[in-house]
Amino acid sequence: MMHITILGTGFAALTAVRTLRKRNPNAHITVISPHKSLVYLPSIIWIPARIRQGEELRVDLSRFFERMNVQFIEGTVAQVSQGGRTVTLTDGQSITNDGLIIASGGRFIKKLPGIEHVITPCEGIEAAEKIRDRLEQMSGGTLAIGFSGNPKEPSAMRGGPMFEFLFGIDTLLRQQGRRDKFELIFFNPAEAPGKRLGPQVPARIVELMGKRNIKTHLGHKIKGFEQNKVITEGGEIEADLILFMPGMTGPAWLSDSDLPASEGGLIKADEFARVVGLEKTYVAGDAGSFPGPEWQAKQAHAADIQAEVAAVNLLAELSGAQPQAKIKHELICIIDTLTHGIFVKRTEKGTTLLPPCRLMHWAKMAFEWWYLRQYR
Repeated sequence: MMHITILGTGFAALTAVRTLRKRNPNAHITVISPHKSLVYLPSIIWIPARIRQGEELRVDLSRFFERMNVQFIEGTVAQVSQGGRTVTLTDGQSITNDGLIIASGGRFIKKLPGIEHVITPCEGIEAAEKIRDRLEQMSGGTLAIGFSGNPKEPSAMRGGPMFEFLFGIDTLLRQQGRRDKFELIFFNPAEAPGKRLGPQVPARIVELMGKRNIKTHLGHKIKGFEQNKVITEGGEIEADLILFMPGMTGPAWLSDSDLPASEGGLIKADEFARVVGLEKTYVAGDAGSFPGPEWQAKQAHAADIQAEVAAVNLLAELSGAQPQAKIKHELICIIDTLTHGIFVKRTEKGTTLLPPCRLMHWAKMAFEWWYLRQYR
């Protein structure tokens, strides 16, 4: 019997479980994660407006694992050794495997001075609830919202959600009849933020900000933060609330493991999602650094694609064959504004960008239901 271990319970990890089980009903699958739940991060943008409550987005995976005949081990990884064959947990427990898929996610880079004064939305439900509560307590003021990347790993960033928080908060304040009491400022070290989505996207996004009376502070390196201030090389932004998404790097345990790391601190993978230089060890999602176009980004859709490729190729290797499935690079997102959605799709062939549409807002909500039903 094949003994396969998967690290994580996010998008990539669960897609790997489904793919493995569909293709091999008899494999012994072990999932290791600190939590036996999935948090549907794409919908936390709706928590500040109370369109969603936090616990609606946290899915208990007990029944899913039972259906998939998966052994779950609650624990935190401390080290991956012996070319991926052994996973050691912080409690000292060691789990061996015949094949490994690493889908444990990455970490936000928290090195900027004063970063403790900002809220990083994609850290989870609690962060989004904190934004909601702060907004409800405020009678007015300045909101500064921005993001940056990992200069040594261009793909390791999440910009889309910050555009959604920006436009969503703007819409919410208008619905509440108090937008005139707030000033919204978007900041980014790039002169054309959103270029990863397509060459024509930045101008369209900045144009939409202008129409909504959202100020911009672009093209200046971020130096740090104070309690009510964003400090950049191009000046300072006084703000009563700062939302900031830093760039990403790999898991904390990577430095203590014998896996190859990219310059930006992620696990190096090849076009088959296999960890470079190793056999039967794969990576998918935010933890990995993958070859491909410069416009790659960290998003759930990409993680799902990588996880399916990883699972298919791992089973091939375990059966004595060579991996053949390759990662298809594709970026798809709907930038939601609470009432409308801007559809963006980018492939090697080019970019499709649709204007704000009410139907896309409902499509994003429908996709949430469709996606989560398989795990509930």
